[in-house]
Amino acid sequence: MKTQKKRYKRWIIAAGGVVVLVFLLMVFAGRFEGEKPQLQINLAVPVIGPSQEIEIEVADAQTGIRKIWIGLLQKGREITLLKKTFDNAGIEKDGDVHRSLFSIKINPAQLKIAEGDAMLRISARDQSWRNWGKGNQVYLEKQITIDTQPPSIEILSRGHYVRQGGTGFVIYRLSEPCPQAGVKVGQHLFPGHFGYFKKSDIWMTFFALDNRQSTQTPIHITAADYAGNQSAVALKCFINRKAFKKDIINISDRFLARKLPDFKKELVDKSSQSAIEKFLTINREVRKANFEKIAEINHSTHNQIFWEEAFVRLPGSAQMSGFGDGRIYKYKGKIIDKQTHYGIDLASINQAPVPAANHGKVVFAQHLGIYGNTVIIDHGFGLFSMYAHMSRIAVTPEQTVSRKEVIGYTGSTGLAGGDHLHYAMMVHDVFVNPVEWWDAMWIKHNVTQKIKQVEKEIG
Repeated sequence: MKTQKKRYKRWIIAAGGVVVLVFLLMVFAGRFEGEKPQLQINLAVPVIGPSQEIEIEVADAQTGIRKIWIGLLQKGREITLLKKTFDNAGIEKDGDVHRSLFSIKINPAQLKIAEGDAMLRISARDQSWRNWGKGNQVYLEKQITIDTQPPSIEILSRGHYVRQGGTGFVIYRLSEPCPQAGVKVGQHLFPGHFGYFKKSDIWMTFFALDNRQSTQTPIHITAADYAGNQSAVALKCFINRKAFKKDIINISDRFLARKLPDFKKELVDKSSQSAIEKFLTINREVRKANFEKIAEINHSTHNQIFWEEAFVRLPGSAQMSGFGDGRIYKYKGKIIDKQTHYGIDLASINQAPVPAANHGKVVFAQHLGIYGNTVIIDHGFGLFSMYAHMSRIAVTPEQTVSRKEVIGYTGSTGLAGGDHLHYAMMVHDVFVNPVEWWDAMWIKHNVTQKIKQVEKEIG
């Protein structure tokens, strides 16, 4: 009987122990989780410049972060950039920190790190009880390059000339791959492009001198490498002065009565304005918005040259107004506004076929405020042509067109007083004088001859 009681007692104790063990396992099972922490390095390009900040994020959704270590290894020498331990979680709960973002500033000169390859190392552990209480570990290595030297720029083309309101062109070589290079005219940067030549280190840039910029405007070639190192060299460029005409345009009540109804959308909240006030809204605010839209369209360009030979003008046409003309608007004998005409107006017969000035790709083909029915063609490397006031458009966006191919018909849409073509050319977002691009000799001396010279010299 006593033996049975002892056995029963042992059974009760064993069962109780099992219950306690199961309870403890249920309570603390989560503390033995096996999921590693997550690491993320916010470094778009694995290159470190003279002084650069990188962001490293560590996260652990389960038990929280225990510790993180970040180091840099180069030629057998390891430098600790960050070492941080978080408060112990204790028995009853997980860690308090489940996500943390670290900003690490790397200054190669201060750390005595040499140019060249290096290895970024990161280790993080969580608050799990796994691995004999050390937690789950994640380890990450990322190969990086230390680059503190700016790229060098070598100008390859010779004889650089530009006229006020005109186009310039230069070819140059960069000593290393760069995400950005171009020509800075005053404070305006014209992006450069590579890909025309077989060697990817040779770039070219079309740039422009705004008709309002002086003959003393500084012009530099600039480049920035992937580490953010920047360099610039002055471009010796002869700037020729250009005189621009003045033109008086008289606004009549008849013109206002005929044109204002075409701008109902733009004047939807201007019902209280007088007719002349509405005209000024169109001539100033709508014009400005149209310029901004054109700049947006021309922000992207194809990385190739589509055009060949001289650009063509509207056949059998007479020039009605020129590029850069200063327009003075009068109403009933009083000056009411001043604007600049950034194109050339060409008149022929009514609804004359409009040819594409050269090969290219259509990037815009629809109505555009004061310009009416408008087509913009990208000729590559930032060179665009524009055709405005057309009665009808015969092409669509993304369509490839050939030189002299009909793209529409002249008209008087927009703010035009009569049937004509407003023809304009742009280098990225700056209007330039189209006359230069109609001139085969100008193109030869300023563009194609430079390309052939460089091709011959580089082999």
